[in-house]
Amino acid sequence: MAQAKIHAKLNESACSKFSRTLSMADRSGRLLESLDQLEMRVEALRDAASAMEQERESILEMIQSLQNSQEMRNICPGEREELNLTANRLMGRTLSVEISIGTIRNPQQEEALQKATSIIDEIVKKLLSDMEGSRQHLLALHAACVTEAPPVPIDQKFQAIVISCALEDQKKIKRRLETLVRNTENAEKNIKIMDHQKLEDTKANGGH
Repeated sequence: MAQAKIHAKLNESACSKFSRTLSMADRSGRLLESLDQLEMRVEALRDAASAMEQERESILEMIQSLQNSQEMRNICPGEREELNLTANRLMGRTLSVEISIGTIRNPQQEEALQKATSIIDEIVKKLLSDMEGSRQHLLALHAACVTEAPPVPIDQKFQAIVISCALEDQKKIKRRLETLVRNTENAEKNIKIMDHQKLEDTKANGGH
């Protein structure tokens, strides 16, 4: 009789434990599902912040491009001053928007980012003294960041450095190079236009 009660108690304990285990597994599954949903929201948040960061960069670039445009030079000084004041106001308001997206890096990725940034910075320093040579070098660096076959030679050393960077840093490096290439191309066009106008003015003055 006593032995039967012991067996019954053991069976009851086993059933209770089994039910408790199932319940814990169920709770664990629900928690995991919640974390999965939160992870998707975190990634969506980072994507949205990245899009805002790119929009900020685009707006700043457009304002600078407008200020340096040929159209701005062709208007009278009074109107140009007024438009520049508006552009500077917009520039200030845009710069007041601060967006920060942290990137987790291991020591190798940190070192690679520093090397890539240093290489680009050195080229930027040479832009004024050698714009065409610097532009070609920038194109070679940019070619190292794209997957499709580029029409220009690839800087293999820079490509190896970029591959060692964190994925988010790779995207930012590529965007920075794209912006620099566009700016140098626009600067070259403006210089050619200004030089052409100078020649035309010289001819006109000589004609008189």
